[in-house]
Amino acid sequence: MVQNTLRPKSLMLLASNKNPSMAARWATRVTLAVAIWTAIGLVFALPSLAAGGHWRPQLLASLAQWWSWGLLAPAIVAVDQWLPFSSKQPVWRVVAHLFLSLAFTAVYVYLFAMVIAMMGLGPWSRLFGLQLLIGAVRGMFLWSVLVYCLIVGVWQAYLYHQRYLSGELRMERLERSFSEARLNALRMQLDPHFLFNALNTISAQVEREPRLARQMIEHLGDLLRLSLENKDRQEVPLLEEMAFLEHYLAIQRIRFGDRLRFDTNIAQEVKYSLVPCLIVQPLVENAIRHGISSRATGGRVSVMAQRIEEQIEIRVTDDGVGLPPGWTLETSAGLGLSVTRERIRGLHPDGRFVVRRLRSGGTEALIQLPLRFSPETDAAREAGHDSAAD
Repeated sequence: MVQNTLRPKSLMLLASNKNPSMAARWATRVTLAVAIWTAIGLVFALPSLAAGGHWRPQLLASLAQWWSWGLLAPAIVAVDQWLPFSSKQPVWRVVAHLFLSLAFTAVYVYLFAMVIAMMGLGPWSRLFGLQLLIGAVRGMFLWSVLVYCLIVGVWQAYLYHQRYLSGELRMERLERSFSEARLNALRMQLDPHFLFNALNTISAQVEREPRLARQMIEHLGDLLRLSLENKDRQEVPLLEEMAFLEHYLAIQRIRFGDRLRFDTNIAQEVKYSLVPCLIVQPLVENAIRHGISSRATGGRVSVMAQRIEEQIEIRVTDDGVGLPPGWTLETSAGLGLSVTRERIRGLHPDGRFVVRRLRSGGTEALIQLPLRFSPETDAAREAGHDSAAD
């Protein structure tokens, strides 16, 4: 038989320590309430203290008055919550509180007299009989009703503030969740789009150049690995984005050989800037497919990134056939460019994305985003600056 080794004292200790955080919260609330009602009592005692005379009875009387209301405040709040009238029935709620104010005023008068007696400022005999209530009706009835209404009004204002904040925060969370889901959906469209295009490129080489096709598959595996590693990240440092792009270009160089020339010019100060993941690759792919691949002589694709005040500016240019007549980003863009535009709008509403024809021939895609760094990339950036200074 297993004996219970817990003694009654131990059980009491366990029960008392079951939820220490709740006890701490209640202690904080009580302390705060005492401080507030004491402060109110001190403020209302100031005119009497300034008039001179014996300050101690005047101060204690003011404190007794407001401490009494402080003791009644939880009961007033509880009754307000108990009332069966909803917020759509404000008239009935007001009428109910007018009657309740009379009852609470009567209770307050006797509670105040009891606190005064406990402080030694008045006799206990005042608590017996109706003389105290009759005197209070003549002298402080309207003031007591006003204080009751103020307590109810402050409580209702607090409830309204809480409802407003909770509703606002709820809407903010819903908007944020919707925005993240939309961005994730856009991001997920890029992966199969890019994968299908890469597989089409590889399939064209399988029979003709099996060795080159195997090299392409190896680079495609690296691309898929990097894509999976970043599937939960909306933004990455530009340096990582360029590393991803390099694997994609390795496949395209195998395909086009000397016909494809590619160069980059990335300023040191923006290498670690955060950019949307998979933001450069669709632009380069678009330049190769629509600008370079249809030319027998091939062409050049350039990627440049620099800092313009507090923004990062990324340019992807090619010297290919250029945009067809009447082409616009809003009506003629394919999936890659459309998704890129929507992702920039979602992540950076103040960002800019433009695709335009170059006067010298070819096409330019321009992205402008706020210059931002994560804490990790900030550390790497500082380390890079230090090593460059050495």
